[in-house]
Amino acid sequence: MSRTGTTGTKKRSRTRRAGESAFGLLLVLKNTLMALLALLLLVAGAWTSWNTAQYAMLVQAKERGTLTVAGCDDDRCWGPYVPTGGDGQRRAKVVLAETAAPEKGRRVEVTVEPDTDRAVRTGPGGILYAWVPLGGALLLASLVVAGGLRMRRTAWGVGLSGVALLVAAFFTL
Repeated sequence: MSRTGTTGTKKRSRTRRAGESAFGLLLVLKNTLMALLALLLLVAGAWTSWNTAQYAMLVQAKERGTLTVAGCDDDRCWGPYVPTGGDGQRRAKVVLAETAAPEKGRRVEVTVEPDTDRAVRTGPGGILYAWVPLGGALLLASLVVAGGLRMRRTAWGVGLSGVALLVAAFFTL
């Protein structure tokens, strides 16, 4: 304290205080946008996964049965379908994604999407394969959380859960 009774600190100018407030506002805005981007990635991954996962996971699927792989091309496999439960009917040809299909001649449990000839693999492998887009979204979101939000431990947890999901899907198929 000085002799005059003041502490010796100077009052900051109005311009400096406004600049500090604007910088703080920009930081809050950046963090909000990064959090929204990470959330958008996760919602998009879950939404995309659910389109397939609902058929692989739900036990009340109308048509469950087995598909015998007869042939494959670049991105899909096909074969005859024999129902084992529900109100399904035999089909000469249903289509399955090539990455979810075993080698030619093997049987795989599937469910047929309503009003289509597309089959979705069931069981642990099919369920994990259906959630692969969410695994990719978790990996991308971990980069946003680490780089944009500077939350490295949280990013490691998010990224490792995405890797675990992708590795589990790879080994169960």
